[in-house]
Amino acid sequence: MNQETTTLYRHRDFIVFLFGRFFMTTAMMAQSVAIGWQIYAMERTPLALGLVGLCQFLPMFLLTLPAGEISDRFDQRKVLSLALLLQSICGGLFLALSVAHIANAMAFYTVLVLFGAARGFSAPSGQSLLAFLVPPERLARSIALNSSVFTTAVIAGPALGGFLYALGPAATYSVCVVGFVGGSLCMLTLGGRRRSGPVSGEASRLERVAEGVRFVRERPVVFGAISLDLFAVLLGGATALLPVYARDILHVGPIGLGFLRSAPAAGAAVMALALARRPIEHRTGAKMFIAVAIFGVATIVFGLSKNFYLSMAALVVLGASDMISVFVRQALITYATPDEMRGRVGAVGMLFIGASNELGEFESGITAALFGTIPAVVLGGLGTLGIVALWMKLFPPLKTIDRLSDAA
Repeated sequence: MNQETTTLYRHRDFIVFLFGRFFMTTAMMAQSVAIGWQIYAMERTPLALGLVGLCQFLPMFLLTLPAGEISDRFDQRKVLSLALLLQSICGGLFLALSVAHIANAMAFYTVLVLFGAARGFSAPSGQSLLAFLVPPERLARSIALNSSVFTTAVIAGPALGGFLYALGPAATYSVCVVGFVGGSLCMLTLGGRRRSGPVSGEASRLERVAEGVRFVRERPVVFGAISLDLFAVLLGGATALLPVYARDILHVGPIGLGFLRSAPAAGAAVMALALARRPIEHRTGAKMFIAVAIFGVATIVFGLSKNFYLSMAALVVLGASDMISVFVRQALITYATPDEMRGRVGAVGMLFIGASNELGEFESGITAALFGTIPAVVLGGLGTLGIVALWMKLFPPLKTIDRLSDAA
């Protein structure tokens, strides 16, 4: 690597990016524990937990694609920093509602809509930024290290949220505000490779958004990986119902809920570290399908378990298998996407991920209200296995892809 490249890709920028990612993710996960526990305590119905996901999904669905186009036009660092600042304002509003002892779920849902809008802008800018901070030859390992830091935060966040909630929700939300502000400041200081300026051209913003969607749709390897993750997690996501398991099935309280929320991330963190040391080099597609199938089986085991330790073990396996899918998806998107489209393509990917997570929470709440909590989780796991079988038929190029770099 020559001197100019060494100066362009400063090691310091990647480290600061990881710290910022850790701060904002820890804050978001801690906040989710407090919100889930508060709203379930108010309403005592799984449907109320499902609405938590829906309130975040709707604004994300509407704003993520336009936000991706904005990230391609302007500096992603500033877009991400402003979005995190808005998330800190939402944390402050949750804090105010808790200090005022507002026991009205609708007030929390309203703030969640604003929080979902902020996430709609932060997701594509954050997704596209890593490729501008590290050289191409270090990209695969950097993706794995970034995933490792992310999952470490997903472990620490719920555990921190659970312990702080024992002191009261105000303690949790106060720490979350600090985390979001810290993440915002980190993103403002980043250097790395930059585009020459705002993207110009005759295409309208709507046409540029459509171009990003078309780019993903016309590449079966990328589209197959993204949609597989969407439907697998949409059907197999059990995390939305963890407050029900913690309170009514496993009887472990808010601290136990924090551990349950952290268990998938613990498995994911171990797998991410393993992938950072030895990234997947061959039979990438086949290994992704195997991992998603294991995710479905682990979901079924968790759904049927009434033992806290078995439930924790199932969630650890669930998180480890999901990390393989996340790593492959992120790497395929990164390798396949040119610089001028990273924001828009990242927005499409994050829209699918947001749908699988937040809309999956709503789906879990609906099915649990209709069929009961345990049957809903088990049916979701079985649905994930069905999706794996169907996607292997629909996307043969994804099943047969060998190296990650082949996506380019």
